[in-house]
This record gives sequence, structure tokens and C-alpha cells, in this order.
Amino acid sequence: MIFADGHCDFLYGMANEGYDLTDPKPRQSVTLARLKAGNVKLQLFAAWIDVRKKRPYLSQFMSMADAFERMLRDNPELVRLTPDFDETGDKIAAMLTIEGGEAIEGEEDVLRCVHRMGAKAMTLTWNTRNELADPAVKKSRRGLTILGREIVREMGRIGMAVDVSHLNDAGIEDVLNEDVKVFASHSNARGAFYSERSLPDELIKEIARRGGTVGVNFYFKQLSPKSFAVIDDVARHAEHILNVGGEDCLAIGSDFDGMGDYPKGLSDPSGLPNLIPAFESFGITGEALEKACWKNLMRFARSLV
Repeated sequence: MIFADGHCDFLYGMANEGYDLTDPKPRQSVTLARLKAGNVKLQLFAAWIDVRKKRPYLSQFMSMADAFERMLRDNPELVRLTPDFDETGDKIAAMLTIEGGEAIEGEEDVLRCVHRMGAKAMTLTWNTRNELADPAVKKSRRGLTILGREIVREMGRIGMAVDVSHLNDAGIEDVLNEDVKVFASHSNARGAFYSERSLPDELIKEIARRGGTVGVNFYFKQLSPKSFAVIDDVARHAEHILNVGGEDCLAIGSDFDGMGDYPKGLSDPSGLPNLIPAFESFGITGEALEKACWKNLMRFARSLV
């Protein structure tokens, strides 16, 4: 089975902690060997903007965009996703995204520049309020700011997708009122286990109706009430997303290198095939399984290039 993953934080580790695809650090999840072992054919690499750092936000993005370019230069097995990318070949397609609208520092011209640099999607927030919107974890009912609406409209005009992961419900509703491509790279289902960071059924349905995908992530605090999660928790959220949004909606958004603890068997990309029996045990089989593992996200990502 082929796999496509909508979110990892490897670039932050590469830019700030010396992560390397072929010479990994002890806590690093994403490596070239593990991507190959998991038969990953598409990996979205997020440039996560760390609001705790003193370095300016745009400068942080530039550092990770540079890391993305160096990664491609030094690892010819990775190539930029193109409309005619052949997933049956021996290459792995890569796409640059942004996690945190702080990156553009509130400016439309900066937005256009980062898009031209290859960033094909952007979350409007991470876990803190900014000039565009409020995050889900703050439990705010405020929607997009005036500037946030303007930025989303410009994203729609230039063909850059809005990633609604981390955004609060009111903000997602506002995004869905605009003419823009929408997906959730790494969110789970509130109907499977309540977390503010997960999506309610009505928003899953609307994202699916718009042709977007919802990627289930592996973070235990969004999967289960326990202090840990297992693969069946991931499969339970996947089943809920599929039942609510349909088989063209469900995708994977691991959040590798963005957390410290993983479900057993899912600590890095080489474990992705372990999802197959778990998904099948929850009734996700046949064409629906292939769509969930890679076809849905590949289709959506191809629409951005």
C-alpha cells in the first residue's frame, strides 16, 4: 500500500536542531529510510512558526524554506510534487506548507512571495491568537479578523490552500464562506473523542463537500481520554471521519516530529503499514482504504501545483 502524509514538523528540527534525513538525531521520526520503509510517496513538510522564539516570524519561515531546498538538493530521492508525479516510481514527492499565519507578518505581498517560494498551503494559526484568527485551544468564539478574511481571499485568488488545522470553529466557518481550497492537514474527529483541536461533524461534512480532506493525526491528547493512544484509537477517528465526510475525505496527517509520544507501532513513517489491519478492522477496506492511505491527499495536493 502507498501512503501520503499531510503533516510533519521535520523542517523545524532540520533548521533548529540539526535533523538530517540520512543521519538522524535520537528523537527524530522522519528519515529517508523510514519514508521508504513505509512506502510513503507524498510527504507534506510544514514550516512551523515558533512564537516563543525571538527570531522574527518571516525569518523563521525563510530558514525552514531553505532547509526544504537543502533537503531536496541533498536527497535526490525526494522531488517536488508535480501534476504528473508517478507514485509507482521510486521517488517520494515533497510539498512545502506553513504552520502558523504569523509567517507572513500580516502582509499580502509576503503571502504572495512565500507562495512563489513553494508554500502551497498555510494554517492561519498555531495555538496562539494572532492578527488573522484565534486558535481552537483558546476556546474563543471569534471568527477571522478583517485582515484574516483579506488574507484568505488572497489565498483563494493565488491558489494557496487554507489548512484549517489548529483554527477555531468560528474561524473555520468563516474560511468556508470564502472561495478558497480548504483542508485539515492534521485534525481528528470531535465525535470520536472530544478535543477542541478536533473537528465537529458539521465542519467535516462541509470540508468534504468542498473537496477537501481531513487528516487523522497521531497525538494521544486528541485521540483518547487515556494518557496514551493506540493504533485502534487512530482507526476509530478515521472511521468517524469517513462515516461523516465520505470516503473521498479521509486522509492521514501524522504530525511526526511534532510530538514526543506516539501510539505503539506508529512512532515514525515506517510504521504506517500498521494502519492497514487497524483500518480494516474498523470497516475501512478496498477502495476506501486506498483513498484514506494516499489517494485522497494526493488528489488534493495535486490540485495545488
